[in-house]
Amino acid sequence: MNKVALVTGSSRGIGRLIALRLAGQGYDIVVNFNRNRKKAEEVQAEIEALGQKCLIVKANVGDVEKIKEMFATVLSEFGRLDIFVNNAASGVLKPVMELTEKHWDWTMSINAKSLLFAAQEAAKMMEANETGGSIVSLSSLGSMRVLENYTTVGVSKAAVESLTRYLGVELAPKGIRVNAVSGGLVETEALDHFPNREELLEDAKKRTPMGRMVQADDLVDAVDFLVSDKAKMICGQTILIDGGRSLPVS
Repeated sequence: MNKVALVTGSSRGIGRLIALRLAGQGYDIVVNFNRNRKKAEEVQAEIEALGQKCLIVKANVGDVEKIKEMFATVLSEFGRLDIFVNNAASGVLKPVMELTEKHWDWTMSINAKSLLFAAQEAAKMMEANETGGSIVSLSSLGSMRVLENYTTVGVSKAAVESLTRYLGVELAPKGIRVNAVSGGLVETEALDHFPNREELLEDAKKRTPMGRMVQADDLVDAVDFLVSDKAKMICGQTILIDGGRSLPVS
């Protein structure tokens, strides 16, 4: 029986690349999406072309009942889960004084609340495996630095990193490793929603010590490492992939 990986928000962007990387390593994949089924079907075709099974599941991860339904579907279809990548994210990009309760609740539900309840469901399946399992979340530099218009997302990602530590400690005895990957600025479709997109890109290009921006594959490499046996003693950590951008260089 092949091992199985579920990647939320994997119909596009970094989630898609993670799903394809894991499929290339022999995992059957669950592609989760919320809006664009056509994009999900395109990823499914790419995964099946690699010789792996692929299940598409539509679910808004901000809805706990939808989360439970998604994992029940995975259990019914595959009977196991080995890797859960918590990648789906959303957020409202506005100054602090323009934020509403709806903006806050939406972002926290999609980005932070979803990790807790999805991790619960994933853990129930993974603890049945002889080799346990691995949970990895995607975070961002905004969890630790103040970025313009990024309040709701930055706070939600800080919550993801904190929750990663708590989950890491509580799930480790079950053989389940929980970690996160935090990235510097990456040029993806998500960046198109930032009103100061060009300014951010220029800043990242000029002020990253490694001499280039972080690329999507850099984050995929980190996720790939954390779910592998090479990271078997890494627990509850957030690995920062930013080319040194966050270092206090004078």
